[in-house]
Amino acid sequence: MKTLSKMHGPARERGVVLLFCLIILVVLLAGGVAVMRSMDTSLAGAGNLAFKRDLVNQGELAIAKAMREFNPSGALAAAGATSNNVATANYSAIQLATNAQGIPEVLLKKTDLSGPDVLGNAFTPTGTPISGSGGSTVRYVIDRMCNATGTFASIGKSGCVYSPSKTETPGGDQSQMPTPGPSIPSPPIYRVSVRVDGPRDTQVFLQASFTKPE
Repeated sequence: MKTLSKMHGPARERGVVLLFCLIILVVLLAGGVAVMRSMDTSLAGAGNLAFKRDLVNQGELAIAKAMREFNPSGALAAAGATSNNVATANYSAIQLATNAQGIPEVLLKKTDLSGPDVLGNAFTPTGTPISGSGGSTVRYVIDRMCNATGTFASIGKSGCVYSPSKTETPGGDQSQMPTPGPSIPSPPIYRVSVRVDGPRDTQVFLQASFTKPE
């Protein structure tokens, strides 16, 4: 009996060590799975960031094209060309209505763009979208920050958002200056809004503003 007791003691000890080894192995496996998931999340985040940056870069193509419309050979270069809508250049002479995020409602439709301006008039741009790389599509609209059509001089500063001239003093008027400066027309502000549609239903919106004397 003593001999049997001595033989069973070491066997039970080896079983306890095996149990602890299994527990440690399970902990290590769980830690490995957690690390792999963390790495996958980090890689996905980095990939999404790079993908978004690529769409933003492609959106810059639309801003450059919109600016070219105001060059001497562009559709909006001639005198008085910006007084009325030019649908083929995606241009609205009246400020477009926007959602709470400031995006023109005309850009919120997937295709067949159409939306109201601030007066409720429908605006439908007909310019050809830009085909970007990787299957992306770039759409844009240009709107003048005014509440009426016509020249900026006829609408007046009360009807448009404009860039103050150097002769306009902050917090006052020219009458407060020792020698009032000459009356220099302040150019109205134009806004370019861009939507980039990428693969897997991804979207990026961009906006830029600029001035152009009339």
